[in-house]
Amino acid sequence: MKTLIIRRDTRAWRIQAWASFGVAVFLCAVGLAYLPGKDLDRAFMVMGYVFCLTAALVLAKHVRDLEREEADGSGNPMFGYVAWSGFFLAMGLTLWGLLRMDISDTYKAFLGVSWLYLVTCAFTLAKTLRDNHEADLAERDAARRNSAATH
Repeated sequence: MKTLIIRRDTRAWRIQAWASFGVAVFLCAVGLAYLPGKDLDRAFMVMGYVFCLTAALVLAKHVRDLEREEADGSGNPMFGYVAWSGFFLAMGLTLWGLLRMDISDTYKAFLGVSWLYLVTCAFTLAKTLRDNHEADLAERDAARRNSAATH
């Protein structure tokens, strides 16, 4: 009987992924809460950050789903166009909004770095969650096969 090895992320990695994401959200929230200038600029940047965060999560899902879709031919190319264009649109509009604001370069740098940190942490967290989900599914399938083989 063939032994199936299911690889899981370590507990330390999962804690680090969640902690990094939490720190990124906190830094972005602080930066946006104390954003000097107009309320309209603040609202635009909050929308941009939320748009980038959701677009990054959607793109991470799409890229990960491509593995399965290539194997079984179940892909939907239109979703790929939406995921990629949404991500680049979110990033571009947020960058445009950040660059056009009348605030100090230091503040722009803080907002820019915290924004990019948020996006990268979103990709990392999405991968970590998906890896955990796939490991759970693999364990259930292995248990079901072992149960069927013993009966």
